[in-house]
Amino acid sequence: MFDTMNRLGADGIPFLFIVDFDCLRPIVIPLDDVDPGRILYSVNGRCNYKPELSGEPPAYAFSRRPVSYERYRAAFDMVQSEMRAGNTFLLNLTFPTEVETNLTLAEIFRHAKAPYRLLFDDRFTVFSPECFVRIENGIIRSFPMKGTIDRSLPDARNTILNDEKEAAEHITIVDLIRNDLSRVASDVRVERYRYIGEVHAGDKVILQVSTEIAGTLGGGYCRRIGDILRALLPAGSVTGAPKPKTVEIIKRAEGYERGYYTGVFGIFDGRNLDSAVMIRFIERDGDKMIFKSGGGVTIYSLPEAEYREMTEKVYVPFSGIGSVVQRSSAERGISS
Repeated sequence: MFDTMNRLGADGIPFLFIVDFDCLRPIVIPLDDVDPGRILYSVNGRCNYKPELSGEPPAYAFSRRPVSYERYRAAFDMVQSEMRAGNTFLLNLTFPTEVETNLTLAEIFRHAKAPYRLLFDDRFTVFSPECFVRIENGIIRSFPMKGTIDRSLPDARNTILNDEKEAAEHITIVDLIRNDLSRVASDVRVERYRYIGEVHAGDKVILQVSTEIAGTLGGGYCRRIGDILRALLPAGSVTGAPKPKTVEIIKRAEGYERGYYTGVFGIFDGRNLDSAVMIRFIERDGDKMIFKSGGGVTIYSLPEAEYREMTEKVYVPFSGIGSVVQRSSAERGISS
């Protein structure tokens, strides 16, 4: 499929691409062939549907049942053991959470507030705040996100910027992404370091710490657009460092298939490209709805805090009259 991207890129044919975490089931479709009855997308405002038809968000109910703290703690301890052995310095640990809601995947897609959104075949939906890479006029940019805090907390901005654990996690990812971009581009540089953005998370707004990294692609990059993506995958912000060994540890620690969660999707318009990491991800599994989430673990991490961060990322990104998020007994126990 990456060869298909190269061919379409060489011919200047716009296409949509959706790549799973393991790069085993990539999907590439020329934009003219995307069936809006099966796939809806919105990439920084470029979409294949009429947003004005979405209307107001409906009233909704939403409850979550994450994995037990004991299961999470066992995986966390395994990761910490690997860190003490020097096999990984940062690892993005994730788990599936079963959710119950009266919302459909289509309703979640249409009403979500996020720059990158995707609805695929009524199988899963994504409302991601995180860009993977953006290519404009031969310049490739990445915007890794690491570090979040509720904006309503006292002195939230300074608190997150001065958090030693978050700072260590962020600089590790920045170094990883710089190295990744150096595989496909020259003159790789950090253009903005640890700047603050805002992300709507249900009924609250969180501050998100990001860094902008840029590099220069050589001539004829459209002919190798697939090779460029293949060289950068999987995304460093949802794996860790060093990447190959960390991915091995992830598979042992998590014990489930991420599938398209933490893969990437995006649009190539014939010359430029915009793409997202597929986080904030809900999929249908039979008659169940599964929300996958996680966060970065370092040697400085506390298991209770990381478990809480993972569960707090399980939400729908809009408000509806009568909406409620119900917490599980496991969450109440660990938060007390």
